Amino acid sequence: MLIKTTTRAALIAALALATAAAWPRAASAETVLRIGMTAADIPRTLGQPDQGFEGNRFTGVTMYDALTGWDLSSADKASVVIPGLATEWKVDDADKTKWTFKLRPGVTFHDGAPFNADAVVWNVDKVLKQDAPQFDPSQVGATATRMPTLVSARKIDDMTVELTTKEPDSFLPINLTNLFMASPAKWQHFYDKAEGADAKAKSQAAWTAFAKDAAGTGPWKMASFTPRERLELVKNADYWDKARVPKIDKMVLVPMPEANARTAALLSGQVDWVEAPAPDALPELKQRGFKLYANEQPHVWPWQFSRVEGSPWNDIRVRKAANLCVDREGLKDGLLAGLMVPATGTFEPGHPWRGKPTFEIKYDKPAAQKLMQEAGFGPNKKLAVKIQTSTSGSGQMQPLPMNEYLQQALGECYFDVQLDVIEWNTLFSNWRRGVKDPSANGSNATNVTYAAMDPFFALVRFLQSSMAPPVSNNWGFINNPKFDELVKKARQTFDPAARDAALAELHAASVDDAAFLYVAHDVGPRAMSPKVTGVIQPKSWFIDFSPISMTP
Repeated sequence: MLIKTTTRAALIAALALATAAAWPRAASAETVLRIGMTAADIPRTLGQPDQGFEGNRFTGVTMYDALTGWDLSSADKASVVIPGLATEWKVDDADKTKWTFKLRPGVTFHDGAPFNADAVVWNVDKVLKQDAPQFDPSQVGATATRMPTLVSARKIDDMTVELTTKEPDSFLPINLTNLFMASPAKWQHFYDKAEGADAKAKSQAAWTAFAKDAAGTGPWKMASFTPRERLELVKNADYWDKARVPKIDKMVLVPMPEANARTAALLSGQVDWVEAPAPDALPELKQRGFKLYANEQPHVWPWQFSRVEGSPWNDIRVRKAANLCVDREGLKDGLLAGLMVPATGTFEPGHPWRGKPTFEIKYDKPAAQKLMQEAGFGPNKKLAVKIQTSTSGSGQMQPLPMNEYLQQALGECYFDVQLDVIEWNTLFSNWRRGVKDPSANGSNATNVTYAAMDPFFALVRFLQSSMAPPVSNNWGFINNPKFDELVKKARQTFDPAARDAALAELHAASVDDAAFLYVAHDVGPRAMSPKVTGVIQPKSWFIDFSPISMTP
């Protein structure tokens, strides 16, 4: 297996190097940053990316803005929500399902059209209002599931909108970081020229054309796009936030799903920057002067369990045994060359949402074996489990070697682990379909990493019973009344301290229930040429490319 993987990576790297010679070279005065992504394809460019949060990182927050955004300016402080295209917002004192957002004046889309309240309503309707001409079902899955309580938007005046949720939801301003604003005028231009048997067909044609010539309000503009090969972005010199006008002229994004191929491309000078370099190549990278950046991210690398009838994970002894059978320190120091933080939950001690779990997640193989024997398993009767994972992907770290490590570790605790390995974007789509869907292929666990930046992403979408597919990401159909009660309490609490206390209680309950197999927190490793300067690696899944420079 190792030989085949290495050979394949070498062939991919060689092919990439051969094709690189055919790439057009930039003029000497132009600064260009070339990045090797972990994705197998360019994330969608039409305004709501796919490819998980790697899509948001590269084709979301680059070309687009949302009403709210993330502060990515510090490597030391936690990334928090800040104003974006909205300058301020407030929930109604009398009706906490209604929010008023004041919009930023003087902002224009890349096509010159003004950003205003009409544009906000149009962008909300593109994913929520099925009878809207611009409604696009393909954008709903990666958007509506991330803001499940939003039901409508209404224009109050040109610079003010009212957003309505189906229930009081203190998480809404955080959720809105995922709704990117595309230019209605640009889309309408393509719609008017589109051919199609009906309005729906014309709408789909318009979105297809828009994806090839997109217009947002972000600091980067689309220059050229070749699916599965490259996306070229150029700086938006007229960006509304003058402090964030990019210092680089052009950024080139290249899909490179194989870690060895990405690393080879960096070493050869094909690219200047790679996401998630091969861990075993770190000594060579450092020796040759390449720079490595890493920082603990609000992120968890887990197994998410099926809880439907008949699932082997319905026995809490089995769930706890799996959590006790993994030597996380060994995984960190060995396979991953230090590039992870062992996970003992979604949040670690010191975090305001940690709480006080009574179940201590640690490496204790004898305790794990004892629990499995109590559940009826042993050396001569192993429990068969099947995990669906990917070959690569956003935040997936090194999914194949890591899952092979878990396969061997859990085997010592009387598990018989089978791996169902598929392409990352397919796995991500299956995640939203749930364990009951045929796409699960008989798996009773899934390995999709998740962001823990806000309450909804970290806890609610997995633990609340009403978040089961197709609504959101409760893949395994967890149905725990205690979780539902605590989610409601946190969501309807608008005082920050009281809300944190409710979330801490929810997190502690999920750890005590061994809701997931908690393995690692990613540190977002990136390796790059010493020519790349001005990099700030925040404590976030995202990164701001605006302050980055290239030296000659």
